[in-house]
Amino acid sequence: MKLLDDLKQLAHPYHVINLLMSLSFLFSKYVPGVCEVLFPADQCGELSMWESEVLFFMLVIIMFRSRKSGSRNMVAYISVFNMYAKICNIVLWFTADVVYGIIYIILALIHFLVIGEPVYQGPEKVVYFQGKELDEELARDKHCIWFITFFTAWSPACSNLAPTFAKLSAEYTLDNLKFGKVDVGRYPEASKHYHINDSTFSLQLPTISVFKEGKEVVRRPCLNAQSKFQKFYFTEDNIKAAFDMNNIYMECQKILEAKKGKKDDHVKSE
Repeated sequence: MKLLDDLKQLAHPYHVINLLMSLSFLFSKYVPGVCEVLFPADQCGELSMWESEVLFFMLVIIMFRSRKSGSRNMVAYISVFNMYAKICNIVLWFTADVVYGIIYIILALIHFLVIGEPVYQGPEKVVYFQGKELDEELARDKHCIWFITFFTAWSPACSNLAPTFAKLSAEYTLDNLKFGKVDVGRYPEASKHYHINDSTFSLQLPTISVFKEGKEVVRRPCLNAQSKFQKFYFTEDNIKAAFDMNNIYMECQKILEAKKGKKDDHVKSE
């Protein structure tokens, strides 16, 4: 069932075109008829030493990032592959011909702006904070527990977490248990304040933090004994287990029921 869902998601035009663009240089080199139009005949059907080195370096980077990313599904791996493969293709196309490189970048921008990555369309109860708004909310209501995701729009791992986080928000939100998100790419002051590395090779994207009584009590990924960030897989089950979400939900629900009971008793006494 999970595989079928992944395949349906990958069938979206965004992912299909993304994959074609990621493999465009290899296709142009090995597809008869296409190569002869774009390259001299003696360059068709094989890669130069430089092109092979660039592709090998790309594969190493993709393997490294896939191991470090917080996801274990097909969509996540392909998203990571596409991101670095397109960067590699820019280098290869510019090396082949500056005009080809410019055309490739223009096509990539059109693809990103016109089609856009598919977004989660299901129910969610997520509050989107802008920079210091999160600080103000945490200070305003210290009786509420907040689950906050720090993310960037360009990170495949963050995009893959989005539907899972949205589903959890719809399932667990209460008056004293809420979910929020902060785009640290758009609000860099938030990344500094909450100590989130928002660089391309960051191991902290995404990060989920839990705030209780206005203070952070736990986050994932976190540092290990060697002061290195531990790899965390952002699956629904892992998130529920790591943050003890079921127990937190029950505790918050009991608090609300107790408050409601006191309120009812007060009304009856009047």
